[in-house]
Amino acid sequence: MSKSVIVVGAQWGDEGKGKVIDLLTKNCDAVVRFQGGHNAGHTLVINGNKTVLHLIPSGIFNDADCIISNGVVLHIPTLFDEIQSLESKGIEFNNKLHLSSICPLILPTHIALDEARERALGNQAIGTTGRGIGPTYEDKVARRAIHLMDLFDEEKFTDKLNTLMNYHNFLLKNLYKTNPISENEVADQWLSFADTIEPYVKDTTQFLYSLIENDSNILYEGAQGALLDIDHGTYPFVTSSNTIAGAASTGTGIGPRQFDSVLGIIKAYTTRVGSGPFPTELNDSIGDHIAKVGVEFGATTGRPRRCGWFDAVAAKKSIINNSISHLCITKLDVLDDLDEISIAIEYEIENDIFSTYPAITLSKLNKCKPRYKTYKGWKQSTAGITDFNKLPDDIVGIDEYLQKELSSVINLNAVRPDTPQDIVLYGFGRVGRLVARMLVESTGCFLKV
Repeated sequence: MSKSVIVVGAQWGDEGKGKVIDLLTKNCDAVVRFQGGHNAGHTLVINGNKTVLHLIPSGIFNDADCIISNGVVLHIPTLFDEIQSLESKGIEFNNKLHLSSICPLILPTHIALDEARERALGNQAIGTTGRGIGPTYEDKVARRAIHLMDLFDEEKFTDKLNTLMNYHNFLLKNLYKTNPISENEVADQWLSFADTIEPYVKDTTQFLYSLIENDSNILYEGAQGALLDIDHGTYPFVTSSNTIAGAASTGTGIGPRQFDSVLGIIKAYTTRVGSGPFPTELNDSIGDHIAKVGVEFGATTGRPRRCGWFDAVAAKKSIINNSISHLCITKLDVLDDLDEISIAIEYEIENDIFSTYPAITLSKLNKCKPRYKTYKGWKQSTAGITDFNKLPDDIVGIDEYLQKELSSVINLNAVRPDTPQDIVLYGFGRVGRLVARMLVESTGCFLKV
């Protein structure tokens, strides 16, 4: 039987998914993107060289098939730029990149609409990347999207483009009072992509199923974070796709019984880019320290990330929404120099106490006051430690808390291993990545590192 693992960010994104995925792909045969678009940003540092990927799965640096499936909205110019950049660094694709024929295409008018809407919202703006992701998903749901396969039928593409751009340009001109975009220029440019992109295009569902039948190890790479899910996130300050693990099925066409486990990536603190509620946000010197040491700037936008303490209430929600079976805690070393470490264990909202994420209005959520459990900081470097038993004693106390609070949410019947497992320090400069112990019994899948 194949080992199929879904990797998701368990916070508001930027948890270090790309780095962990790159580490794990050494043991897998394929890496799959199943949602989002080039609003994703996975930063990798390999042999001292920094690379930011927005579309191509992180497994491209290893000998693995890289699949962009139907749930991804595709901006072809960005894809071509990434291919060119990677080839200039000596990366050989060798038929390793595969694109779903039914990926919806992001057009210039989608990007223009995204930017115009954010401007119109003013101080109520969502904080999108402005990459056209939302408008493209809107067109998909409204059944007017143009798919990748349409490029190979010029007449069909032209007809669909005419209908779509008339609609987009009407909105741009009349609602947002901005300039329309030339349909002829878009048609010429996008049709010119057809010959170059065609060798990468296939039925990715059938291709994935063939890998599963051949007992391949497959990693499904989520983008953004679970708390940004369009249905289960902090709406309306969310992304436009389903970011939880369940989207791996709908975004690939592979049924849910084919997945073996869900690995949740979570920081030892919390960050968020853009607007929206953030109960544990630190607008003080500690928040500044975390941002500086953690190098907290968006890989896609370059915007500084908002920083705060670890939020166990939100973490529990992510574990439930994603059926997380394993947790990976990153960037523990960012907290090395702090005198005290706090974890939000409850929310207080208008004299009510919540230990689980509350189903309340956004205005009430914005008023919530986190209730913290505070620990003495360990005040020593964790960089280079690969053995859990060699971590500072004060970290062990925090681990015991997380074990108690989170492992029960992951699996009420789980048996904790006698010996801590699966510890890897994956360091890049001062920003080391600690992959903490699995909180439940090892499943025997290829996540062993």
